[in-house]
Amino acid sequence: MGIDWKERRVAVTGGSGFLGSALIARLEAAGYRHLFVPRRRDYDLTQTAQVERFYADAKPEAVIHLAALAGGIGANMRRPGDFFYQNAIMGIQLIEYARRTGVGKVVVIGTVCAYPKFTPTPFREEALWNGYPEETNAAYGLAKKMLLVQAQAYRQQYGMNVVYLLPANLYGPRDNFDPETSHVIPALIRKCLEARRANRPEISCWGTGAPSREFLYVDDAAEAIRLALERYDGAEPVNIGTGREVTIKALAELIATLTGFGGRLAWDASRPDGQPKRMLETTKAERAFGFRAGTSLEEGLKRTIAWYESAAGRAPE
Repeated sequence: MGIDWKERRVAVTGGSGFLGSALIARLEAAGYRHLFVPRRRDYDLTQTAQVERFYADAKPEAVIHLAALAGGIGANMRRPGDFFYQNAIMGIQLIEYARRTGVGKVVVIGTVCAYPKFTPTPFREEALWNGYPEETNAAYGLAKKMLLVQAQAYRQQYGMNVVYLLPANLYGPRDNFDPETSHVIPALIRKCLEARRANRPEISCWGTGAPSREFLYVDDAAEAIRLALERYDGAEPVNIGTGREVTIKALAELIATLTGFGGRLAWDASRPDGQPKRMLETTKAERAFGFRAGTSLEEGLKRTIAWYESAAGRAPE
């Protein structure tokens, strides 16, 4: 504690992506002057030699590791090997070479998918090891979970300052709206807008609609990461979220209303639901470094829909 990271060299992997671009904007607004964002075209962080080159070029004093191969249930089911290997090898090498080069602090972003399938809600950090993750995203969840093991092992053996955050499902402007790989919110927004414009009477939704999820607006997640960098040096993982859940059915109905789609939501029960319930216990983040989410789900959805419709210009004609 006590280091003014605004004056230090901070590298952000995945800094040009969805969460990363929000974090870079938040850090710049807070006065960070020495940020380094490794672009994927320049550094393949699954390759050891390129990880070494990244550290030689960036010379970071702190690293925030956001880079990940991520996607919705379908993408996880189609590519579990890729999701495991790429996420594990990137994180393992980045933490190891941070150790070798004397980086002062590493902030690792985990995933709510690391929690056991039947964790009682709200998910408490202490429950993280009480079972196996939900099967459709277990490979991804376990790969990211191993980085917590590494972080704590390196803290114990080498005295490294590696902290680990567990965000809820993220959403917001610049999310991935690809129908093959997107998560539930961008997928539903796109389906509703396309159906409204084509005057289609219904859209198909995955599963039964019964599971619940917690969603965190991307700018709130960026603020949590900034605060953790500046204020948290603990060994234990910390949940980042709103502490509020919504069923997928209620979420779909809200998105339909906000997008102006008045048709039918047809639930395809042959498609997997994923984890039955997800909601985080979030008081530790507020206690440890003063984070509390400030964006309601409805307001965040309105901003996301507006971005998709007009600012990004990616919605179909």
